[in-house]
Amino acid sequence: MNVDVIRADQLASLPHGFLGRRGGVSTGVCAGLNVGFGSGDDRDSIRENRARAVAAIAPGARLATLHQIHSPNVIAVTDPSSDESRPQADGMATDRPGLALGILTADCTPVLFADAKAGIIGAAHAGWKGALGGVTDATIAQMERLGADRTEIVAAVGPCIARKSYEVDEGFFRRFAENDPANERFLTSGRDGHYQFDLEGYVVWRLAAAGIRAVEALGLDTYSDADRFFSYRRATHCGEPDYGRQISMIALP
Repeated sequence: MNVDVIRADQLASLPHGFLGRRGGVSTGVCAGLNVGFGSGDDRDSIRENRARAVAAIAPGARLATLHQIHSPNVIAVTDPSSDESRPQADGMATDRPGLALGILTADCTPVLFADAKAGIIGAAHAGWKGALGGVTDATIAQMERLGADRTEIVAAVGPCIARKSYEVDEGFFRRFAENDPANERFLTSGRDGHYQFDLEGYVVWRLAAAGIRAVEALGLDTYSDADRFFSYRRATHCGEPDYGRQISMIALP
């Protein structure tokens, strides 16, 4: 099976892609294109999957990934990362050709950014905590420090857990509402004492509020499509002992 590459129209001028689980060599509960060293998967399989991912999106590029910690921390990247020395952050930006920025997810939102005119790209891992903390805003700011123009930046929001699949409790609701009463629009009532959270919609709103004029949301639900995507929440609900991670990537040619 070939690697399944999902592309965004807004980023068509640059090598990029949102990948799922199709086209990899891992087996068991992480079967497919698992790229996450945080899983218990075979390390050689993960390395092969990462090589396949890069070859499918930006052949010959050097891959930079992060030790993601659900933070608003964003760094400028000049070199690829080794398996053992990934910096702790949840967003990155670069102006270096041949460097592929890779974000890992398994329900959280991957966001890819580009100012193609300036030759600056960015990538962010936006789970609810990072999104609320401003990881997308920080990624835009880091791109600007490298020379990007906010009015020229475009963004694509990749596969993540959808509102219909993302149940949260009253404490979660209060946390978002207290941060900004307008956030209530992204939470709809569900079963007693629970709500359905629109993570993708919230991330899109944060991008628009930050002044990004062109934002493309792919509208793909990681939870409900088990054949195509890994999902932490689905694995938890199914009682599985582990889960895979998919990668989203962007590079400068």
